[in-house]
Amino acid sequence: MDTYIRSERDEVSKAQVFTYKQLQSATNNFSPLNKIGHGGFGLVYRGVLPDGRLAAVKLMDRQGKQGEREFRVEVDMLTRLHSPYLLDLIGYCADKDYRLLVYSYMANGSLQEHLHSKGKSTLDWGTRILVAFDAAKGLEYLHEYVIPPIIHRDFKSSNILLDEHNDVVLADFGLAKTGADKIAGQPSTRVLGTQGYLAPEYAMTGHLTTKSDVYSYGVVLLELITGRLPVDAKRPPGQNVLVNWALPRLTDREKLAQMVDPYLRSQYNMKELVQVAAIAAMCVQPEPDYRPLITDVVQSLIPLVRQRRMGTPKRSVSSPRCVSSLLKSPTTQSPALKANIKTLQ
Repeated sequence: MDTYIRSERDEVSKAQVFTYKQLQSATNNFSPLNKIGHGGFGLVYRGVLPDGRLAAVKLMDRQGKQGEREFRVEVDMLTRLHSPYLLDLIGYCADKDYRLLVYSYMANGSLQEHLHSKGKSTLDWGTRILVAFDAAKGLEYLHEYVIPPIIHRDFKSSNILLDEHNDVVLADFGLAKTGADKIAGQPSTRVLGTQGYLAPEYAMTGHLTTKSDVYSYGVVLLELITGRLPVDAKRPPGQNVLVNWALPRLTDREKLAQMVDPYLRSQYNMKELVQVAAIAAMCVQPEPDYRPLITDVVQSLIPLVRQRRMGTPKRSVSSPRCVSSLLKSPTTQSPALKANIKTLQ
């Protein structure tokens, strides 16, 4: 297992230190034309670094202590965590009162853009399966392969980024928390995150565990299935909150087929849809004890992913991590997930 809490200074030194002027130049003085989005507490710009690399440069909000905290947490975590499923931090800038973070540039933007923006091409069913798998692998790394476990706390479709091959990394770790025990978690903490993705127990009591992330993951699965926003005030009454609308329908095959994103135009495998819906239903259970561990989710998705990833040489070559992770991962499903899938079939 990788250890998150380390004392070696050379881990932090791997991140490059930039001056404000360097990043100002890289982004053409933070030109609005280079603005590619916004993360927690900052705007994100496309930039070209002095060595010619494309990068995403986040200019942190200079007002308030929360932006400073997010900056420190993100630098601390991303210089110590090493996974192909997490966004690479190239470097940072702490020049006077300027705080900037420099990341690898993800050419295909965020999952949120693909699902909910008119300017992006929609993802086909097979790609959505692969995105779901990679995102689960990212959470699995944080929950199972880091000591102590890390709870992302702001897992959502806008923090799932895609590269030019549609391989996925997780981003935006400024709200992340460590917990001595992944199930006991944090007994009480300030409620932060994004409405529509917050686990009910966390939203109501501030109690935070890895199962809080699993709930958020389930919401993203529902987005992938339906193409709907987690909260949408434009929807008719009763359809405003995605989880509340979708959960009663996930165990009915006929209603499930009616829920599918219209952009997919029936170009999906019904058996696979049933399995993904069953996983989503388990993840968004109101009681955290009934939600699976993210490792169970990964194992349940492997049969859906293996054939696609192995059968696409270009993707396999460009992302060898995916093939090796599949070969090493067990393919057993948790009994609860098996039972839930069986009720739908």
